[in-house]
Amino acid sequence: MEIKIKSSLHHIVIVGGGAGGLELATRLGDTLGRKGKAAITLIDKTRTHVWKPLLHEIAAGSMNPDKHELEYLAQAHWHHFRFRLGNMDGLDRTKKEVYVAPYHDEDGVEVIPRRVFQYDTLIIAVGSTTNDFGIKGARDYSIALDTQGQAERFHRRLHNALLRAQTQEEPVQAGQLEVVIVGAGATGIELAAELHNTTRELTAYGLDKIDPDKDIRISLIEASDRILPALPKKLSDSVEMELRKLRVHLYMGERVTEVSEKGVYTHSGRFIPSELVVWAAGIKAPDFLSQLDGLETNRINQLVVKTTLQTTLDASIFAFGDCAACPWPGHDDNVPPRAQAAHQQASLLVKTMKRRLAGKSIPEYKYRDYGSLVNLGRYSTVGNLMGALTGGSMYIEGLFARLMYQSLYKMHLMALHGFFTVFLQTLARIITRRTEPQVKLH
Repeated sequence: MEIKIKSSLHHIVIVGGGAGGLELATRLGDTLGRKGKAAITLIDKTRTHVWKPLLHEIAAGSMNPDKHELEYLAQAHWHHFRFRLGNMDGLDRTKKEVYVAPYHDEDGVEVIPRRVFQYDTLIIAVGSTTNDFGIKGARDYSIALDTQGQAERFHRRLHNALLRAQTQEEPVQAGQLEVVIVGAGATGIELAAELHNTTRELTAYGLDKIDPDKDIRISLIEASDRILPALPKKLSDSVEMELRKLRVHLYMGERVTEVSEKGVYTHSGRFIPSELVVWAAGIKAPDFLSQLDGLETNRINQLVVKTTLQTTLDASIFAFGDCAACPWPGHDDNVPPRAQAAHQQASLLVKTMKRRLAGKSIPEYKYRDYGSLVNLGRYSTVGNLMGALTGGSMYIEGLFARLMYQSLYKMHLMALHGFFTVFLQTLARIITRRTEPQVKLH
């Protein structure tokens, strides 16, 4: 059965409810949707939203996702857009139709039949997934941190590994409590630091047979000759120093050739035993984008767009965020896949949609790099501020850097809920945090 869904108003369909897509849907709903100037529909394959940069905290157990989830249906009700659950799997540009696959529950029972959404303007913001580069065993024996479900799965495996070690009669075996993280970018670095803290917190809750300094081992493997290869060397050196203080084992200049059930092999012949492997090396856009009715994509499936964020072959289809290859004038590379870029692009598209409905010319996107921050949990935060804020580049660390890092999440929340709601939520969490364990214990 196939259901066709139409709208009499100009219909803006947004596919992907990540940080950028959800911010865009919320702001368009508050302006165009509330005033009846356009119909806004957001399509996403999950029911709830969690800010992706927090997934490493969920994986480590330092954050309870139940307290940070946003319900798409509630957000849509409050902000004058419609939410539809489903996974886009096709497109007809001539008919201006988006095809959404049937939705099945965890038992395989079809809950929602296949649907067709007609659009006047389509905006694709489906983000990115981890790129395993076809490495043997990577897909079967490692866990990526692309979704909340994957982060929670890793945490369950970590917790079960600790419980198993606590109750077994024999000593902890090599690799049994070792976590290997492939890729020393921001996600890998931040996960390593969080794990160092939370594994010690977890063992303090009655797991007295485990010595965290002796039995638990965290390793980072990076193909480049330094960690954080995309960021300034000074920042990289500072983070490396902090990780070595935490006794995180760093394997730089090592390229993974295989992941097995027992551990990781590298090109130099090294074998690192581990039952818990996280793959955080590289990204690509979802595979289905390369088959969307002839739209132009690059080698990692990103939709190629103009500086207006319109796809090169269809002016009615826009793409932004990690799934879009957007030119960066004056640079050899495209706009980098960062949260700040998606936020900027979402803000631009709010103006674009208003001008598009009014029949006016639309603006071009110009990326502004405000720098990078890397959070090492309770141990440290470091970063560099750039561009309009400093007139150059300024290295920061410590409390100021941590406040800047935390403000990024608060800015995302304020874009979705407004200042007053975020203030009350923050106050409530400060109060309840004192009555709860500092880590998730299940």
